Amino acid sequence: MLAVLATGAVCLLSAAPLPSLQVSENRRFLVTQDGKPFFWMGDTAWELFHRLNREEAAEYLGTRASQGYNVVQAVALAEFDGLTVPNAYGVLPLQDNDPRRPVEAYFQHVDWIVAEANRRGIYVGFLPTWGDKWNKKWGAGPEIFTPENARVWGEWIGRRYRNAGLVWILGGDRPVETPAQRAIVIAMAEGLRAGDGGAHLITFHPTGGSGSAEVFHSEPWLDFNMRQNGHNPEYTGHYDKTSNDYKRTPVKPVLDGEPIYEGHPVSFNAKNFGHSVAADVRRPFYWDVFSGAFGHTYGHHSVWSMHQMGRVPVNSPIMSWREAIREPGSIQMGYGRKLIESRPFLTRVPDDSILVPTEYPTLVPGAGTRRFVATRDTDRSYAMVYMPVGRPVTVRMDSIHGKKVKAWWFDPRTGKAVSIGTFESQGTRTFQSPTPGELLDWVLVLDDASRRYPAPGVGR
Repeated sequence: MLAVLATGAVCLLSAAPLPSLQVSENRRFLVTQDGKPFFWMGDTAWELFHRLNREEAAEYLGTRASQGYNVVQAVALAEFDGLTVPNAYGVLPLQDNDPRRPVEAYFQHVDWIVAEANRRGIYVGFLPTWGDKWNKKWGAGPEIFTPENARVWGEWIGRRYRNAGLVWILGGDRPVETPAQRAIVIAMAEGLRAGDGGAHLITFHPTGGSGSAEVFHSEPWLDFNMRQNGHNPEYTGHYDKTSNDYKRTPVKPVLDGEPIYEGHPVSFNAKNFGHSVAADVRRPFYWDVFSGAFGHTYGHHSVWSMHQMGRVPVNSPIMSWREAIREPGSIQMGYGRKLIESRPFLTRVPDDSILVPTEYPTLVPGAGTRRFVATRDTDRSYAMVYMPVGRPVTVRMDSIHGKKVKAWWFDPRTGKAVSIGTFESQGTRTFQSPTPGELLDWVLVLDDASRRYPAPGVGR
């Protein structure tokens, strides 16, 4: 698995490497090197390299692979005292906090986890560092990067993982407020490109409520935009921002890399709002994806920090990471991925015009946690409407081409679909979800009947 280079560095090798990822021809999605659509189903595992040993990492990765995840987002120089608190084997990542002096034993552990993830079909959303290593905005630190050593660090780590299945994620939840901070990020990106020869895509993880596009949209190294829509359950003012980035020019794919986590204090205020549940994480999945995102990242508040007994809690986690990796929302993300993959992928576009607004638009398309959203493909061979609440919804049936429309209900909680019937593709029609009046979500799926698509959520 590991081979020593003549230079003394160590690079990751794999007998069966994952195919590299690239941006699709229409600039909206990711595809593999052979052109196959890639739906990013990610998990935030920020402290994976830092806090888990190999047995624990294998348990975590095995569970996520079985649930349908194909990306885990993790950090080399971790947020929580990653420079001063050793990893699970008692090793620090750098000598004297110098990015030009990485510690081989630390990165051999990172190598092992990356290889284990790839072996299970999981790409690593790889952060070379958390943002507090160049910005002490939140009192973290120490600051160790300059533009000069950031480029050296980027080139070293880029070369080491040149052959691994990963996507580079710069940033790390810290603002870019000064020319010096911007220069550090750009230098690190240039170093990554030099080190891996352009083998991997690069994006940027921003602060809460913002996106990479706000600072770096026109940078040539930024292959796709990542948002952190944040730990709020409301569509309006938060998840609607995915649509804003979708509409930017030049066109770049967009992804929500950190929505509200399951088990997280809602809006960081557990006293007033309690902790989030599965429904709170399902809604952002469909809001983001139906608004144009090419995939989605899930998170659990106990998983990102790999919380367990004896570890200082961060912002009130309610269980251990081992319990959390089997929470309902984490499983239901896989159902959403299967739904999207059961229909044509690279031609999908957001289109809320499928919905007929009511006399009171606050009902449909709605607002807050009750927002309805819709998507279809450019051939109009199918459409999907996400309904977060059991209200009647009226849709334009001519949104589908073809004489007949086959309609389905897809249950985001179970991944099961049931046929409603076949209807004319003209005029409007009102559908009532199977749970009227309840805060239970459904997806209405409309198909051109002549296409004979399988049940939603079933492989094509």
